[in-house]
Amino acid sequence: MFEAKRRSVLQALNSRYIYGKVPLLHAVIFLIEMAAVSLLIQKFNSAVEKKPILTTMMTNAILGGIADTTAQTLVSLRRKHHRKLVSQDNKDGASIEVHELDRKVPLPTTDLNPDHRPLPPPFDFERLTRFMSFGFLMAPLQFKWFGFLTSVFPITSTAGTIPALKRVAFDQLIFAPIGLAFFFTFMTLAEGGGRRAVMKKFEDVYLPSLKANYLLWPAVQVINFRLMPLQFQIPFVSTVGIAWTAYLSLTNSSDDDEV
Repeated sequence: MFEAKRRSVLQALNSRYIYGKVPLLHAVIFLIEMAAVSLLIQKFNSAVEKKPILTTMMTNAILGGIADTTAQTLVSLRRKHHRKLVSQDNKDGASIEVHELDRKVPLPTTDLNPDHRPLPPPFDFERLTRFMSFGFLMAPLQFKWFGFLTSVFPITSTAGTIPALKRVAFDQLIFAPIGLAFFFTFMTLAEGGGRRAVMKKFEDVYLPSLKANYLLWPAVQVINFRLMPLQFQIPFVSTVGIAWTAYLSLTNSSDDDEV
């Protein structure tokens, strides 16, 4: 009974768009996440003083969820546009058939869209949970790492830029490659993959992702280490990292979402 009701609600949400573009289900989830961020902001200063690690874990989890929701929405919009083009081609007598598209881009849960209308793919709650879990579990390691960098390379009134650059160098040469390796390993194992799947993921996307990392994060971390107090460094990184995590989400799921 409950399962049938759940599927009915998801199908209803999945069939509706905001202004004909943004899938309602994705938008609802995004608004819930933003409400959680609003509550977190209100209580952040007091919470981080009492329980700094737990607070950063919750912050990372919520922002990681926002990033994946953004990525899933982008995939949904891309698929909707692609299906619309194919539908128009069919009307014009083109040879591409909708069932061929469905074979190339299967929906994760076909019973949510049984008549193969051009709906967005159902929201992947398991994928969202994986991203939030990764952010939650990585926060203690990030917290200890940033504390280590602060103690080893202290920034004073007379020495600011050089210690900040040293922190960035250590962070990008040591933590960034390891953190990225943790990400792809965790995600692949959480998806049910084994050793071979992990190795394939590394062969396909690790180096391109690491190169992309070096285009963004050195500049971000200079600002972070030079200007941000220690308690705000992880939230700052996580906030900027929404776009980065969305990129990783798209990269990690590129095989499944390819159109």
